[in-house]
Amino acid sequence: MSDHDEKPEPDNESLSCETPGLEGGLAEKQDVSKSDEWNWDEDPSNPYNWPTRVKVHQVVMIGALALTTSMGVSILSPAQDILMKQFNISSTVAIMPLSLYTLALGLGPVVGGPLSETVGRLPVYIGTTIFGALFTLGIGFCKSFAGICILRFLAGFCLAPSLAICAGTINETFRPEHRAIPSAVFILMPFLGPGIGPVIGSFVVSRKSWPWTQWTILFFLIFTMITMLGSRETFHAKIKRCRSKELGLEPPPTQPLSSKIQLFATVALLRPVQMLFTEPIVAFTCLYIACEFATLFSFFAAIPLVFQELYGFDLEDSGLVFLAIVVGCILGVITVLACDILIYQKKSAKLKLEGQPIPPELRLYPALIGSIGLPVGLFWFAWTSKASISWASPTVAIMVFAWGNLCVFVSTSLYIVDTYHGMTVASAFSANSLARYVLAAAFPLFTIQMYTNLGIDWASSLLGFMALGLLPVPWVLFLKGKKIRSLSKFQTA
Repeated sequence: MSDHDEKPEPDNESLSCETPGLEGGLAEKQDVSKSDEWNWDEDPSNPYNWPTRVKVHQVVMIGALALTTSMGVSILSPAQDILMKQFNISSTVAIMPLSLYTLALGLGPVVGGPLSETVGRLPVYIGTTIFGALFTLGIGFCKSFAGICILRFLAGFCLAPSLAICAGTINETFRPEHRAIPSAVFILMPFLGPGIGPVIGSFVVSRKSWPWTQWTILFFLIFTMITMLGSRETFHAKIKRCRSKELGLEPPPTQPLSSKIQLFATVALLRPVQMLFTEPIVAFTCLYIACEFATLFSFFAAIPLVFQELYGFDLEDSGLVFLAIVVGCILGVITVLACDILIYQKKSAKLKLEGQPIPPELRLYPALIGSIGLPVGLFWFAWTSKASISWASPTVAIMVFAWGNLCVFVSTSLYIVDTYHGMTVASAFSANSLARYVLAAAFPLFTIQMYTNLGIDWASSLLGFMALGLLPVPWVLFLKGKKIRSLSKFQTA
C-alpha cells in the first residue's frame, strides 16, 4: 500500500505496548509540559524520526528475512533425483515440496498481513520466524516424504507474512522522498532468493546430503533472528497508543471485533476476488505477472534438465547457471532506478510546476522495456539450447528473461499503487500475490513432462509465445490507461 493512501488505523486494545524491541524506540523521552502539545510528527518515537543507523538495521532485518524466505523456495530443488531414489517417487511428485512451499507463500500473507495490523509488525516477524525455523528443522529430520511435504507447506506458510509486511515496515520507517533505496533493496531480495537457492543447494546436496539444505536455511533464519534483537516496532498505530499512554493521554476508542473481522474479510478475501474478475487493470496485470513469475519458477526444473542432459554439467555446475537469474535481477533494479531518475522524476516535476496531476502511467516505462525482454529471452533460450552452441548463450538468455521479469513486476506494482487508493491497494496486491504464487506452484509440476514431450526448443517457445501474447498489457495501459481507469468501479487516480 502506498504511503499517500490514508487508511483507518486499527487502534485496539490488542496493540499492547509490551513488545520486544519497542522499548528502544520509546526510551527516548520527549519533554512535554502539556499533553495537548504532543506533536506526533516531531516525536522521537515516530519511526520517521529515528536515527539512520536504526533505520538501516530495520532494512537489514527485513532484507535478510525476505532473502531467506525466498531462498527456501528453491534450495531443495537440486535434491530432486536423490528424493526420487530415496522415497521411490516420480519426478513430478519430487517437485511437490517446492510447489507446496510456493503455494504457502501465497496463502500466508492473507493471515499475516491483517495480524500485523492488530498486534504490530515485530511480534509477527518474531513469531512467524521462530515457527518457520522449527518446521524447517523438522523437515531435515523427517523420514517420510509426506511429512516433508506437510512441513514444507507449514514452513512456507509461517515465513510468508514477512514478504507481505516488509513493504509496510519500509513505508512506516522512511518518508516518501527517502524510500527509493530501501524499497529497491526489499524488492530485489525475493527475486534474488530463488536464484541463489539452487546455487547453494547444488553444492550442499552434492557434498553433504539433502537435509543440509534445511540446516542451511535454518542458519540463515538464526542470523535473521539475531538481527531482530535490536529491531523496533514500526506500526504507527501501536506506537501512538503506547506513546499516548506514556504521556497520560486518553487512548483512541477500541474498534469493535465485528468491524475488524468485516474489514479483514473485505480487504483480504472478498475484494481481491472481485477485482480479479471486474477490474481490467488488476486482472491483466495479475495475469501477466503470474504467468511470468510462474515461468521463472519453471526454470527450477528446466535448467537442470537442459544443462545436465544437453551440456553434460554436473549438479554443482548446473546450480551455478542460476546465477544468471541473480545478475538479471540486479540489472532489472538498475533499470527501474534509471527510469525513475531519468524519466519519472523529471516528468513528474514538470507536471507539478504546471499544476497538473501526475498520471500513474508514468510508472510503466520499465515495464514497456522489460516486456520486450521477456519473449526475447525465452525464444533465445529455446533455440540456442543446442549441443552445437555454447552453453553461454542460453545462460545469457536466462539473464535477459530475469531482467525483463523484474522490470515488469516492479513497474506494474508501482502503477497499481499510484492507480488505486486506500484499502483498495491492499486488495489489489492480495489478488496479485495469490495469483502469482498459485500459478508458480503449479508450473514446475508439469515442466519436466512438457520439456520431455515437446523438446527444449518448442517447450521454451511455448513459454515465449505466452510472454509474447501478454506483451501488449503494459503498452495498452500506458496508451489507454486514463480511459480504463475512468471505467473502474473503485476510486482511482
